[in-house]
Amino acid sequence: MKVTQIIENANKPLFTFELLPPLKGHNIESIFKSTKKLMEYSPSYINITNHQNEIVYEEDDNNVIHRKVVRKRPGTIGIAAALQYSFNIPAIPHLICGGMSDLEIENTLVELNFLSIDNVFALRGDPPHGERRFIPCENGYSHSSQMVEQIANMNMGIYLDENLKNPVCTDFCIGVAGYPEKHFESPNLDVDIINLKKKQDAGASYIVTQLFYDNKVYFDFVEKCRDNGITIPIIPGIKPISRKGHLSLIPTTFSIDIPSQLYENITKAKTKEEVKDVGIWWGIKQTKELLAKGVVGVHYYTVGSVDSVCSIVKECY
Repeated sequence: MKVTQIIENANKPLFTFELLPPLKGHNIESIFKSTKKLMEYSPSYINITNHQNEIVYEEDDNNVIHRKVVRKRPGTIGIAAALQYSFNIPAIPHLICGGMSDLEIENTLVELNFLSIDNVFALRGDPPHGERRFIPCENGYSHSSQMVEQIANMNMGIYLDENLKNPVCTDFCIGVAGYPEKHFESPNLDVDIINLKKKQDAGASYIVTQLFYDNKVYFDFVEKCRDNGITIPIIPGIKPISRKGHLSLIPTTFSIDIPSQLYENITKAKTKEEVKDVGIWWGIKQTKELLAKGVVGVHYYTVGSVDSVCSIVKECY
């Protein structure tokens, strides 16, 4: 079932979550274990993240430095199919522009269509680890709106090869990301919202936000989106803090602010469990306020925080 259909048919706010694929060399058991815990709370769908290849530099026996491309985590097609058919729940693979040409994107979409996976989440993606700037590969895309347009074209039976005879129309529901505190590369929030509108115009069906810890930031963002003609659902995304290191890691990684009250409570915590409890308390506080304001659902980023998410959802849904 498509996300838009799930939203339309819902008689209560959605609970959804996101998982990180295991490192290469590991099996899918860790993903299954996390999913089994969260399935108790009747999630509406599951997202699976995707990551660009990393760039590493290695020195050989002759002291020559070589640039090497390394993929540390598998792609999302197999994991999405395994989750969708093992748990009978829509699984949404993330597709990223980084490291993929338009033809590779098309081939991935063809495989997903064969597997009856009819939801995708379109992202530009970050630069490879070790690189400062995002550079598309040959015949790739600089912006996720371009990928959204390609997916929308396939939904109309328009493929890259114009000589295909009687091509089948796909039927993908396309999700995209929104940034309540703006994307770190954007000069300001106004420009970021203009770019988000381009994703909607290209064919996006709904938005999931980057994580945030101040609900006012989300509410102001939604209001600004509506004022600028963005009409599709905007689902808030949150992540509970589970360790003190997140106080510096999260703002650096995602370019977002940590509210003073949350920061002070985390820094006062004396044990790892107390830190985790503060993160759960804040997540419950955020979720209850969001639900009270009538959001269509809340999306949880679970990396390293599956147990915390379970505690929050148990209290709020």
